Amino acid sequence: MKRAGVLILAAVPVVLAATAYGSSPTAHDDPRPVPPSATTQGRAAVGLAAPAMKNLAQELVASAENSTLDWRSAYGYVQDIGDGQGYTAGVIGFCTGTHDLLVLVETYTAAHPGNGLARYLPALRRVDGTDSHQGLDPGFPAAWRAEAKVPAFQAAQDAERDRIYFDPAVSTAKRDGLGPLGQFIYYDAMVFHGPGTDGFYGIRARAKQRAKPPAEGGSERAYLGTFLDIRRATMQAKHPGIDTSRVDTAQRKFLDEGNLELRTPLVWKVYGETYKVP
Repeated sequence: MKRAGVLILAAVPVVLAATAYGSSPTAHDDPRPVPPSATTQGRAAVGLAAPAMKNLAQELVASAENSTLDWRSAYGYVQDIGDGQGYTAGVIGFCTGTHDLLVLVETYTAAHPGNGLARYLPALRRVDGTDSHQGLDPGFPAAWRAEAKVPAFQAAQDAERDRIYFDPAVSTAKRDGLGPLGQFIYYDAMVFHGPGTDGFYGIRARAKQRAKPPAEGGSERAYLGTFLDIRRATMQAKHPGIDTSRVDTAQRKFLDEGNLELRTPLVWKVYGETYKVP
């Protein structure tokens, strides 16, 4: 997902939740940097991929994407939020206009022919890269919601989320010598902006021009502060007036508190709503 606006499913004034649940470089990435210190290396190795931490990462993203900590409730979500990217759907906001939803349905159909979304593949290919609903209305949203009840499709959504967003972000953060908070900051940026030189990898490249990550001998807090500065400016430049609280009162708050390990309990705000993970 390359989110342009604010997606609100429901107002959740205060949410209490925390249940544990249970990489490779990309073509956009740069060569492996100088190895970080043993301490930093160990922190990065534990990182966001540990089951409980990965669940926490999904809760944090869901607070911004779906206004809930119950990220599993989003498998059946589908809506055009008016951001120019067609339908946004599923656990991480795959979009009909940004290719990731098409890839998801193609991959799922290859493994499960005759599923309830397969008949929409011709239309999904036609609208890919646009905000058009041609060939999708009126039945596609209902078909998505129905298929989202199938465990195999839920698993397919998880796998595609990890392949496109989570695994590349965490892998890149580890190579930059970043601990759990930094890994999450990279992941959320990858989810919101997408990869590429105009997305996450571009933000990272500009941040590295201004500050060294730990793998290159820099201060982790200083580098992450720079990354968030550039990310916030990128959000505002692309979408003037956008709410940047997912950075300002969530990630920046954790950084200002010195919580580089992303230890719980956590309290943060997104779009004015307060969330808590004990």
